[in-house]
Amino acid sequence: LRSDFTDCSEHWIDNNVHFCIEPMIVGTEWLIEAVGCDAEALRDEAVIRSIFDSVMSDLGLRSVGSVWHKFPGEGGVTGMIALTESHLACHTYPEYGTATFNLYCCRTRPEWDWEGFLKSAVGAETVSVTKIDRGESPLLSSSIKYVAAGGEA
Repeated sequence: LRSDFTDCSEHWIDNNVHFCIEPMIVGTEWLIEAVGCDAEALRDEAVIRSIFDSVMSDLGLRSVGSVWHKFPGEGGVTGMIALTESHLACHTYPEYGTATFNLYCCRTRPEWDWEGFLKSAVGAETVSVTKIDRGESPLLSSSIKYVAAGGEA
């Protein structure tokens, strides 16, 4: 008989049946910020595209289209690739030595070495990565899992 329901986001008992709502993760989003980068690398669309190519190759992501824009003069690069799994985007700010990336995947993916790669590719001094599991709302009807004595009902 299961007595520990601490992994449930919400649970209740009705007629001696324990009901448990477990969150349904619909995707994972990574927010990446690279600071102290080489300004010239941040202006170079080919460098940013090569970062995208490495992420996509290493994680097995597939493109369904892309948009790129190189701002004139000393400006940076904005790129976005729509993926069958969701999207990958980047904005660079050479005047601040900063690049921001966003990767959203609706299927589970391994962690990627953003820090090591961005330190090498654009000379980043500091890289921060924030990972967010999306869709944790227990209100999604398809996420309800009924658990009774002895296991799932």
